[in-house]
Amino acid sequence: MTLFLDALNWIFDPANYVGDGSIPSRLLEHLVFTFVTLLMASMLALPLGFLIGHTGRGRGLAVAVSGGLRALPTLGLLTLVALWVGIGLEAPYVALTVLAIPPVLAGAYTGFEAIDRATIDAARSVGMSEWQIVRKVEIPLGLPLLIGGLRSGTLQVVATATLAAYVADFGLGRFLFSGLKTRDYAEMLGGSILVILLALVLEGIFSVIHRVILPRGVAAGRPTEVRAGSVRPRPGMESTIAKGRK
Repeated sequence: MTLFLDALNWIFDPANYVGDGSIPSRLLEHLVFTFVTLLMASMLALPLGFLIGHTGRGRGLAVAVSGGLRALPTLGLLTLVALWVGIGLEAPYVALTVLAIPPVLAGAYTGFEAIDRATIDAARSVGMSEWQIVRKVEIPLGLPLLIGGLRSGTLQVVATATLAAYVADFGLGRFLFSGLKTRDYAEMLGGSILVILLALVLEGIFSVIHRVILPRGVAAGRPTEVRAGSVRPRPGMESTIAKGRK
């Protein structure tokens, strides 16, 4: 209990909020690192996940690769990359991007796979192209699982980004490593509490996003109420659409 109170005193100490290496600056570094890492992982994982989910091809390989990436020890990968590229932020970016890819990839292709095939067939029957189906049908209906994948990836990166301080003077992890070096356990615990609070705040933000941006039909569990697109049915296709929606 005394250590916890010491950690709270450290967090609220005004001296820790000014100058280089202050709590606000470390917090901002941690957030920027998380955002950039998630952006890089999304640029790699989302197009591939959408392709797998839309075509149904390569799912087995994606599952195997994702499982292999999840099994990699992050600290070991970070050390290996640091030995290759040197001390700095390059190694943490590579290691944490690899960590963030599996949940984002899984959220992308499982979101597409969870859509009722009758809905996709109905979209094709009204003359929508494959790109229109992806953009106007599959992405909106797959948002719940996609957001879940982004949320999982973000929380993993936020928690594991403390390891970036192992090879660089960066982020909230510096409080853990500097506290360990000086045996200032109040600083270590305070840094850990800040990471936990940051993760909880981001979790809350994703929950709000999940409620705000999802189409009403998707959020209510009725994906067929979401419009497939603005393309009007060709004459004589109304009966086909009606069958596809049953």
